[in-house]
Amino acid sequence: MLDGMIEFRIDRHSGVATYLQIAAQVKQAMRMGLLGPGDQLPTAREVVESTTVNPNTVLKAYRELEHEGLVEGRRGVGTFVMASLATDAAKAGAPLREELDLWMGRAVSDGLVVDVVDAIYTDVRSAHYEA
Repeated sequence: MLDGMIEFRIDRHSGVATYLQIAAQVKQAMRMGLLGPGDQLPTAREVVESTTVNPNTVLKAYRELEHEGLVEGRRGVGTFVMASLATDAAKAGAPLREELDLWMGRAVSDGLVVDVVDAIYTDVRSAHYEA
């Protein structure tokens, strides 16, 4: 978030379509409680200026979110969040989040790189959540 606005990070080498990355980042911000009902998403123009993606890509992401019932586009006004995906467990200060934060700090101090952390997380998650 930057000045109350979501800041999109586009990974052009991920193999994931840009519009899906934008939609996923909006959902992530909603899960974390950074965006909630009534909040306005950045305009397509603002996203284009900060990410240099095509305006149609931003609009496609917003249409996808609208199709899922998460946002609503209001002609001439903007796109607004209509639902909440936030849970208390995801918010700052929640016990499980605090434990994960401590673990992540230990991983960094032990010199683990992001790819190793991701591999550990994926392996442990798979042991607890079946596909």
